[in-house]
Amino acid sequence: MSIVKINALTVPTEQREVLERRFASRAGAVESSDGFEWFELLRPVEGTDQYLVYTRWRSEEDFQAWMEGPMKAAHQGGGGEGGPAGAERPKPAASASTVWSFEVVQQAAPKKA
Repeated sequence: MSIVKINALTVPTEQREVLERRFASRAGAVESSDGFEWFELLRPVEGTDQYLVYTRWRSEEDFQAWMEGPMKAAHQGGGGEGGPAGAERPKPAASASTVWSFEVVQQAAPKKA
């Protein structure tokens, strides 16, 4: 079965809009990555300042290939937010990040009538 990676990002209130804008304008390379199955950016509603970045992958190997290829290239590129290559990278919107890993052992979908 699939694996799930959840990146818990601590985001100060004044940086929420910046984080969401950056995710909205991301290159989209993850969607065409081999083994990619799902993505969600989850905004906290109450009780926490952590956003959750949820991705599901066919295998750990597929996730690692994305991490070492497209993700690494996107995060090492220039400028960000449409800036030119070689431009200074913008300040991170998150003040902390923790990645959690899970194996999917059970799953369910809505029953079809």
